[in-house]
Amino acid sequence: MSSRRRTIATGSLLTASFSAVMIFSFSAGADDPGPMSDQGGKVVDEAPAGVKLTTSLPEKISVDNGSQETAITATVKNGGTKESGAIRLLVVGFDGLSVKSVKGCSQIAEKDLPEGSNSGFACAIDSLAAGKSKSYAVDATFDLKKEGKICLPVQDADGTKTFWQQGPVPFGANNPSPNAPATPLLLGTDNSPVTPGGDTPGDSSGDTSGDKSGDKSGGEELPRTGPADQVLPLGAAGAALISAGVAGLWWTQRRGVRSES
Repeated sequence: MSSRRRTIATGSLLTASFSAVMIFSFSAGADDPGPMSDQGGKVVDEAPAGVKLTTSLPEKISVDNGSQETAITATVKNGGTKESGAIRLLVVGFDGLSVKSVKGCSQIAEKDLPEGSNSGFACAIDSLAAGKSKSYAVDATFDLKKEGKICLPVQDADGTKTFWQQGPVPFGANNPSPNAPATPLLLGTDNSPVTPGGDTPGDSSGDTSGDKSGDKSGGEELPRTGPADQVLPLGAAGAALISAGVAGLWWTQRRGVRSES
């Protein structure tokens, strides 16, 4: 193979390799929860001296419109100067948000669930060192025809004191997409439930019994953006580049055979 043909073939292989790396990089980052927030959190009971406990949730999650499944990362942090001692984190679902499992945690019996909640798990922590945090993978479902909230209380080991509580804080979208593969939801945003036809309850004379009063523990509604909007186009572009790279390599090899013959 001549030097020129070898250079072209090498370039094609590098293009294909770069495209594959780009796609795998975005796939590997899909589990990244992104920016986290302590929105809707407050101190309830005073923590021991030198201990400062807080929690955080992703600013954005995505719900599969078919299975209603979603994944949430719940994080507890000790921002103080001393170890926390034995504590526990509760992950509790309300209304349309149901917590199905929390890795490393125990399900709360129905009779012991906080009032108004539908599901919950307790995560025991022996001690959290100063400045350290611990994150938990939460599997949940979200019924997009309802509003949904989550609550993260941080208590002492026996649950007699609650040092911090985030929520119940809502996840939601002010313009759901029932016909899309997934719907992005934002923390601190009240969900606008949709009917199977894609209309919001306010668009018809149907059921509008959703409670709009009281503390929503949320803020202003934010514009809808989802990680899928970025990942899918980039993945498609990477696939196109791989195809171009392979085609280029095949073409140079064919050309070499013809020249040598």
